[in-house]
Amino acid sequence: MKVIRDLEAFHPQKPTAVTVGSFDGVHLGHQKILSDLKEIAVKNDAETVVISFEPHPKIFFNPDSDMRLLTTMDEKISLISQQNIDYLILQKFDKKFAAQTPEIFIKKLMTHLNMKDLLIGHDHRFGKNRSGTYDFVKSLENQYGFKTHKIEPVKVNGKEVSSTLIRQTLRKGAVDLAQVYLGRPYFLTGQVVHGNRLGRKLGFPTANLTIREKYKLIPRQGVYLVRSFIDNQPVYGMMNIGYRPTINGRRLIMEVHFFDYDGDLYGKDIAVYFLKRLRDEQKFPDLEALKEQLKKDAETSLEFIAKNFSGKK
Repeated sequence: MKVIRDLEAFHPQKPTAVTVGSFDGVHLGHQKILSDLKEIAVKNDAETVVISFEPHPKIFFNPDSDMRLLTTMDEKISLISQQNIDYLILQKFDKKFAAQTPEIFIKKLMTHLNMKDLLIGHDHRFGKNRSGTYDFVKSLENQYGFKTHKIEPVKVNGKEVSSTLIRQTLRKGAVDLAQVYLGRPYFLTGQVVHGNRLGRKLGFPTANLTIREKYKLIPRQGVYLVRSFIDNQPVYGMMNIGYRPTINGRRLIMEVHFFDYDGDLYGKDIAVYFLKRLRDEQKFPDLEALKEQLKKDAETSLEFIAKNFSGKK
């Protein structure tokens, strides 16, 4: 997949099938859109183009809000690439772009992409005053010579899968349910940094993770069973997200104790995938009580791993 950052300087060799959206999370609904996009492109001997935005429109319009995203830009690029898309255009979202009318945007797609098919969500809106609806785009078909395809929502257990729903789910700590909506475990990508080595003193050495992108959504505070891939091998562990109240911590910490791994991870970037919530973060009367609870957490985790992941990657 090629990543393009200038729509107007891009001219693909073939006609294109295009879809437009934020694609935060690249969840089951997004995956259905991308699957349909590829199917349509194959039928018409066209190339697939996904247009997304940088930054996210909601963050652009409300930079001081507590809006958090399911994917960083690098994560989103990687996830869309895994769907075997030909081109990802990262459109700079600014005042000029937000002010253009939907029809002007459609004209640009025709001029620069030779667009033959446009896939648009049933409730998607774009352009000035969010006036670009499916029905409006549909009305332009004959004039500009392309076909519009309406994308219906994907539902799980009667709920429409959306980035908003998944954000709400993760804020509750329900990482197993978020995995159902995403079609994969939710994950954080960060750099391993030095901590205060408290975990090592307790017999549970940890890798402390720092996330560069402040807009990345962190699941609810608590203890989780997680998995990473280190040197292309799955490594399981338990992660604490919180302030470590037992030692009166004041800074949010994300730390992982990996089972059966003692390599040096300092300075390395790793992805941590959430598999199961174990418990809330607690304040213990002393470090010995905390140590005993960590032993119980490890036993619970290892039993779950043996039952659900034995022999799997």
